[in-house]
Amino acid sequence: MTVLRLGTRRSALATTQSSWVADRLRSLGHEVELVEVSTQGDRDTRTPLAQLGGTGVFVSALREALADGRVDLAVHSLKDLPTAPDPRTTVAAIPVREDARDALVARDGLTLAELPAGSTVGTGSPRRHAQLAALGLGLEITGLRGNVDTRLAHVHDGRLDAVVLAAAGLRRLGRADEVTEWLDPLQVLPAPGQGALAVEIRAGDAVTAAAVAPLDDPDTRACVTAERVVLAELEAGCSAPVGALAEVVEGMDGAELSLRAVVAAPDGSADLRRSLTGAPEEASDLGRRLARLLLDDGAADLMSTSTSTDRSVTERAQ
Repeated sequence: MTVLRLGTRRSALATTQSSWVADRLRSLGHEVELVEVSTQGDRDTRTPLAQLGGTGVFVSALREALADGRVDLAVHSLKDLPTAPDPRTTVAAIPVREDARDALVARDGLTLAELPAGSTVGTGSPRRHAQLAALGLGLEITGLRGNVDTRLAHVHDGRLDAVVLAAAGLRRLGRADEVTEWLDPLQVLPAPGQGALAVEIRAGDAVTAAAVAPLDDPDTRACVTAERVVLAELEAGCSAPVGALAEVVEGMDGAELSLRAVVAAPDGSADLRRSLTGAPEEASDLGRRLARLLLDDGAADLMSTSTSTDRSVTERAQ
């Protein structure tokens, strides 16, 4: 039997996610070997992601390993995948999604509303920064990079009053008991694709495609497709705070796809929130329609403001 070589980043979260996929492939009768791949985003933990080139810095090295045959498949946090396709690769499976929300870990068990004005909250995400600022709670939001342990340590050591991270990562690492508030998407919409994994393979590799196909979850694929199309149609990257969340819900005529999105100014001074529903099989069209609605209502001007103020936000984050 051919061994499937699974490429993974070296962080604890990445190897946990990759091991989760590997275990499911093994349960289907495949042999799987984890192959560690170092990425620029892992090596440079001090520079803000917007300066490094966005979340794609976690992906390019894994894609190179796929393209040159060092690995047969790679596991990504889907929110890290650029929306532009790579002709050398294809996302062959998107497993069932974990919790898509953001989560607060704060000192003394506090929630966002209970944090006193002036409390310091760490996040490396312009999207989170903008939406937290928009809540008008008087929080001091500061930049933060590093793995989950590093970020949580800032709270435990008293350097920050709180941090905001993806709920999925905390759950996968067994750290959910440290969460003091699961943030309602009505307050903070997650990143497109957050909580989902992407299993990527070389284009044209029918053998590996057949092996990973049983891991694909159609509902999750529909949701993240709609979310990522919003991001792509807005032509927004990590420097433009955009959140999106799609959910499959029961409508009057069967399953419906409910999609919400936000475009915000980095300082939280303004935002646009819009939503649409449609059929799950028309996820791409739904994403395009919601993006056009946002653009018609002024998202381009808001993102232009985002671009002009990105530098000052980044400088404050360092």
